[in-house]
Amino acid sequence: MKHILQQLIEHKTLPKETAKEVLLNIGRGQYNPSQMAAFMTVFLMRNITVQELEGFREAMLELCLLPELGTDQVIDLCGTGGDGKDTFNISTLASFVVAGAGYKVAKHGNNGVSSICGSSNVMAHLGFGFTNDSATLKKQLDESNICFLHAPMFHPAMKEVAPIRKDLGVKTFFNMLGPMINPAKPHYQMVGVFSLELLRLYTYLYQQTGKRFVLIHALDGYDEVSLTGPFKMVTPEGEQILYPSDMGLPTYKQGDLAGGETVEACAEIFRNVLAGKGTAAQQDAVIANAGLGIFCSDERVSLPEAISKARLSLESGSALNAFQKLLTFSPK
Repeated sequence: MKHILQQLIEHKTLPKETAKEVLLNIGRGQYNPSQMAAFMTVFLMRNITVQELEGFREAMLELCLLPELGTDQVIDLCGTGGDGKDTFNISTLASFVVAGAGYKVAKHGNNGVSSICGSSNVMAHLGFGFTNDSATLKKQLDESNICFLHAPMFHPAMKEVAPIRKDLGVKTFFNMLGPMINPAKPHYQMVGVFSLELLRLYTYLYQQTGKRFVLIHALDGYDEVSLTGPFKMVTPEGEQILYPSDMGLPTYKQGDLAGGETVEACAEIFRNVLAGKGTAAQQDAVIANAGLGIFCSDERVSLPEAISKARLSLESGSALNAFQKLLTFSPK
């Protein structure tokens, strides 16, 4: 590691194979905490390259446990995190809306690092038990259209860096990796990213996968469709700038999307939205992101049709039903 750190201090970048080897060694516990913290800190001070990100991704997928769901025709909706906006759990809620609309979802989630309440925090608080048992996950997917993959259970190598990430308390390149290392290897992915630079890297990497993807970055900094202004959307067909009005939705203020200051408060917002009792901004933000998830999952529908399907799922109670069904197949 000393040689690698010296290279990085000299402003050199790592080829893909070296990046992969370093992360494999991190996962195998071959470096001490100070070395790992120094390595992560470098990437807080400069942009990561495509080669480095690709190498890290390959290493993480090589180290992870792979569930047997019987299909890869599932979608994951997630953001990289790290946008510093402290919104409520929009992508997790949107996942249940997509499941309620009849699409299969393999949601990859984790505890919050740079935010108060990650998807795993809110799911655990609401009574969901995590598992990496393939039979249980397949039953969840079959019966409720959604399964939840708690990242630490599938990425045991991450236990080496978890305490360091928590102590640092800021986004690291692991935030960038999260959406790309879903162990279910979903064919469909809707991913929100926190910067235009990362959007460019993701676009390059996802174009190599042959998967169906929708990548999102709100131009005011959100890693999801915030409805607070225009956002850039990238698909295999190209990229475009969209406004809330293009989705038939209003424009809201940033404060309208604030999450709670505790896990309990975040869970209360979560319950309210699923029950159709959220604010207009909360309901619409979830519908917008779920609509894009449906648009990604189903090439037969237009974006307006996808938004309509998402609204119906939420307002009819189908999304809430998917959540309640998932809880019944949760280990106690």
